[in-house]
Amino acid sequence: MRKITLLLSFLFIVYSCGVKKTQSLLSDGDYDSAINRAVESLRTKKDAKGKQDYVYLLEEAFAKAKDRDLRNIDMLAKDANPANFERIYNAYLQLNNRQEKIRPLLPLQLLKEGRSAYFPFDTYSDQIVNSKNALSKYLYDNAVKLLKSNNKMDYRKSYDDLIYLENLNPGYKDVSKLIQEAQQKGTDFVSVYTKNQTNMIIPARLQDDLLDFSTYGLNDKWTVYHSNRLKNISYDYGLIVNFRQINISPEQIKEKEFIKEKQVKDGVKTLLDTNGNVVKDSIGNPIKVDNFKTIRVNIYEFKQFKSCQVIAKVDYIDFRNNQLIEAFPVTSEFVFEHIYANYNGDKSACDDSYLPYFNKRAVQFPSNDQMVYDSGEDLKAKLKDIITRNKFRR
Repeated sequence: MRKITLLLSFLFIVYSCGVKKTQSLLSDGDYDSAINRAVESLRTKKDAKGKQDYVYLLEEAFAKAKDRDLRNIDMLAKDANPANFERIYNAYLQLNNRQEKIRPLLPLQLLKEGRSAYFPFDTYSDQIVNSKNALSKYLYDNAVKLLKSNNKMDYRKSYDDLIYLENLNPGYKDVSKLIQEAQQKGTDFVSVYTKNQTNMIIPARLQDDLLDFSTYGLNDKWTVYHSNRLKNISYDYGLIVNFRQINISPEQIKEKEFIKEKQVKDGVKTLLDTNGNVVKDSIGNPIKVDNFKTIRVNIYEFKQFKSCQVIAKVDYIDFRNNQLIEAFPVTSEFVFEHIYANYNGDKSACDDSYLPYFNKRAVQFPSNDQMVYDSGEDLKAKLKDIITRNKFRR
């Protein structure tokens, strides 16, 4: 019995909090949130006495919401501003959707008053169609007007309006064609190329890799990078990778000799005390212990080393006025290092991680051309980082 009482008390508290929250939303003028809470509460056991407060609140919230929307529509219509067409259309949608949300619950009874709750529904189909057509015409006319300007930002606004129109009214006039036109006109096309200001030949494959922007994933909705100029494209910006300096170190072989020692187990021996006497256990047997010996190896290590440093500058150019927008220095490095070793003695004295060097031999140094090319991956990563963090339009 006590458990039932506690459960009922808990349910009463939950119900009271729900009603108070709905009343608060209604008092704050947030009618649709109040309607949503009331509808949700009335989906089950709508005729129960405990749900009566929600019925009253739903009736009041619906009446106030409808009155507010109709007054707003009347005011917007009298203003006669085409920019209000979207608000009018959305208001009619809201009026209709609100009714459809409540309709499945009807009838709702007010038990004390012996009547059904009053929800004066209207048919808004004509208003919705008419306001949608007016909005569609406004969006279309405005988009066409923007497409006739000479401003890329206007083209992008036109694109947004046309996409909205296509979703609002699919198949409307030649919207699909105009979307493609707006996308093309609103896109910034960037010509990407390299300049060699060094006294060395830049490997062609490095330039090809560096300019292969399909691997960068940098094209976005309004920016496209081309490493090969197309005749029918008017380019807005240029991105130039200027190779300023290439430093390649001499081929070096560094030699180093060192000794490694290690204690290893070598059988067992009889334990002696400090006086040289045999140590015995409790029953008189000599005690045996591990015998260790020192092993040693002389190591002759050879390290082949060669490094390459590429110093470049990334220039952002505005082709509309042929002005430098910004320049970013970038330095890339690549290091070739090969280690091999010989030994004299017991190689077991070495750490296991060092043993593979004994199986290696000297290799041919990479050419200067290869060194410059190998610096390309680092250069590409830094170039991508520069472009990602520094857009042409901000």
